[in-house]
Amino acid sequence: MKKFNTLLVIAFFAGLLFMPSCAVNPVTGKRQLVLMSEAQEIQMGMSYDPQVIATFGEYQNEALLALIQSRADEMGLISHRPKLKYHVRILDSPVINAFAVPGGYMYFTRGILAQFNNEAEMIGVLGHEMGHITARHSVSRQAKQTVGQLLLVGGMIASEEFRQYGEYAMAGMQLLFLSYSRDDEREADRLGVEYTSKVGFDAQKMADFYQVLVKMNLDSHQGGVPTFLSTHPDPGDRYNDVKRDAVTWQEKLDFDTWKVNTDSYLAMLDGMVYGEDPRQGYVDGSVFYHPDLKFRFSFPQGWKLENSPMQVSMAPADGKALMIFALAQQNSLEEAAQTTIQQLELNVIESSRIQVNGMPAIAVLSTQTSQNQSTGQQQTIRVLSYFIDDNGTYYVFHGVSSDADFNNYANQFERTMGNFDKLTDPARLNVQPQRVRIRTAPSTGTLANTFRVLGVPQDKMEELAFLNNMDLTDQVISGTKLKIVGD
Repeated sequence: MKKFNTLLVIAFFAGLLFMPSCAVNPVTGKRQLVLMSEAQEIQMGMSYDPQVIATFGEYQNEALLALIQSRADEMGLISHRPKLKYHVRILDSPVINAFAVPGGYMYFTRGILAQFNNEAEMIGVLGHEMGHITARHSVSRQAKQTVGQLLLVGGMIASEEFRQYGEYAMAGMQLLFLSYSRDDEREADRLGVEYTSKVGFDAQKMADFYQVLVKMNLDSHQGGVPTFLSTHPDPGDRYNDVKRDAVTWQEKLDFDTWKVNTDSYLAMLDGMVYGEDPRQGYVDGSVFYHPDLKFRFSFPQGWKLENSPMQVSMAPADGKALMIFALAQQNSLEEAAQTTIQQLELNVIESSRIQVNGMPAIAVLSTQTSQNQSTGQQQTIRVLSYFIDDNGTYYVFHGVSSDADFNNYANQFERTMGNFDKLTDPARLNVQPQRVRIRTAPSTGTLANTFRVLGVPQDKMEELAFLNNMDLTDQVISGTKLKIVGD
């Protein structure tokens, strides 16, 4: 959780999106109905990019980013849109995911970068996402989804149907970005193989990555296939199709060698944060701790908490309430309260100055009335907000429920907001994330035996076998580079 963003820029996009025209698809050469020009597409991507970064956070690894960006520049020149500038970002998320938005912007989570076992796999996924852009898949999908997506990112208090937020902003954002049709996905796969091969990389390694997706699909221990695969072609079919297309392109291009770059890529992963980064906030029991910002608060048992760089969302299983916690970017406590109330168009019922564990605070009870889009009826929600001054840093809690249900949750809202406190426990303040470590197999043997020699705990072996896209019974040759996880 880094900052609070309530700005809705829907008005800006409204002038751009809904202007149908015909253009030639760069990939197929056929005319297609599009909703924006290329200049508008680029402007849309430029406007979208900071919102993506604010939602997921940006992972800092200059060497790895420079490598991916240089490959994107090279691949872009041989793509179907060679004049478009492509931009790559690494997102600070452990989720195995990659996606593209209009205008040439492509995003890799650190989770997917850690999962790749060589540069060729990464290049294949880069080519796939570039394929979505060159074929203008992202334009046709994003044009329909942008307004709804901006509401999800920027608007917390817009409906009494809170379950959609409880299930939760980041998951929804991933799905909205990546719900291409099956035909779009197959076309992006074909383009990914073509672009990967034309820049001299072994596109068969792109197929190997789909083995990872197959394992995620079959193994509930791995958490299931990422949300963006829910409408994709079956990963097993994609493996076979990509493998076949890679062989076809390799026969057509007939290069002397095909680059894979295993050791150099793995070296760049050494030290990358693995899994959730507790420095940016973590849950233990029903308490949320944030070591970097040095605060803590408890939340109701049984509620689901979702932590993102933009805000912390909390919701009960029944979806009838929502709590949001975030930073308020103003110059004083009073300004934080006034500005936020105005931006959210809340009608204040009462406001009072209070203390929260010795910190100045303002408590505001308000309502918001809007029209239900499905029924056309007016609906009213009630909002309890606490604005807290932590030595010049201003935080805000919002507790939201329907007018009819609010009293059922008011005490839970107040308890959560009222126990916000400074974090002083050294054990909590000094917690560190796990990191990917690259180690060399000292001798030939099974992966399980190699892990034992390298000191991998038994209960982590299956997880790390998956990280290396191997089975514990696989033979490992002496000198092989492997990914393990350590401090």
